[in-house]
Amino acid sequence: MGALTVSQDPDQNWDDLVRFWEEMEWPEGSKVEIIEGIITVSPAPASRHNVIAARIQRRLYSAIPEDWEIFQTLASAMPSRLGMLIPDLLVAPVEECAEAESHIPAALAELVVEVTSKSNAQHDRVSKPAAYATAGIPLYLLVDRWAPGGPTATLFGEPKGDVYRVLSAVKFGDPIKLPDPFGLTIDTGEFPVD
Repeated sequence: MGALTVSQDPDQNWDDLVRFWEEMEWPEGSKVEIIEGIITVSPAPASRHNVIAARIQRRLYSAIPEDWEIFQTLASAMPSRLGMLIPDLLVAPVEECAEAESHIPAALAELVVEVTSKSNAQHDRVSKPAAYATAGIPLYLLVDRWAPGGPTATLFGEPKGDVYRVLSAVKFGDPIKLPDPFGLTIDTGEFPVD
């Protein structure tokens, strides 16, 4: 099953979109996001996808401060982009996120990680980085299992407007370094290849 989009009235405001997103009964196990004002329902990720996210998460725990946490299902709101995104991993201060009912302001995140799925890789490559950059999230790590030239990992940073600068890009098998405050190298050779 691929991603499904639920069209809303184009004149619908942010509060109505969020209310619909929060109150609707969505298929169990699915990932439901608002991407550029469109509600997108994706199936649960494949096991290889989850293995990659888990390996990154394990490495991140050795580098983050005690008052930060790594979240797997925390939605981050970007009202100016009509976005409610749920990255595969989101690193943010625990105290500020603990108050959240269903989502946090995206600007609280220090790092977001997306691992592409075949059905929605384009969102991870185009729509999501624009939203994350607009929110001012310092770092975005895209692990693209479905990149046209073969699997890659790209670290984006220095957001300006809705654009990031590419800080590093590697093919699977090569290490990628996350700068401070992480100061961490991730070995993409540990990632399963489809």
